[in-house]
Amino acid sequence: MSHVLIVQGHPDIGERHFCHALADAYAAGALKAGHTVERLEIARIEVPRLQSQKEQENGAVVPDIANAQTLLKAADHVVLVFPLWMGGMPSLVASFLEQVLRPGYAYDGTGPAMKKLLRGRSMRLVVTMGMPAWYYRLVYGSHSLKAWKVGALGFVGFRPIRASLVGNVAEADVSAHTNWLKEMEALGAAAR
Repeated sequence: MSHVLIVQGHPDIGERHFCHALADAYAAGALKAGHTVERLEIARIEVPRLQSQKEQENGAVVPDIANAQTLLKAADHVVLVFPLWMGGMPSLVASFLEQVLRPGYAYDGTGPAMKKLLRGRSMRLVVTMGMPAWYYRLVYGSHSLKAWKVGALGFVGFRPIRASLVGNVAEADVSAHTNWLKEMEALGAAAR
């Protein structure tokens, strides 16, 4: 059985969104299958914005980020759920990843060869969007998703990194929403 960490990346804590329902469905499937599940909601923790490379390398790590790092280290599989905003992840999610994936914790570049310190963990990115998912893939080339998969998440050792793109969220009918929730529950059961 796997130890799963579900990171909710929707920045709006004022109301529930489909991102929350997708994360709940994934958690339900994982728990039913006997996996251990922990959850973290980025919008409810302190996520300071990094202002420089020096700050990222040597700056203080606030307690909420240190706790997130502890949860991440304990996980075998991480699920990051967020909406696509302006073609990419919300700035809060990017700031969270910049804080959490610091040198010395996520990677070690001090020796002759860079060490990926989060090796051995898999990840699923669940991205909701207003446009059709096929349009994001074909026309945009999934550019922002590729950048994070290769430039940060793969760089620190996550493998494999899979993605679920949930398009037309606002316009979809109940049947489509139900199918996406069933898919998330099945993925949770498999911890994939």
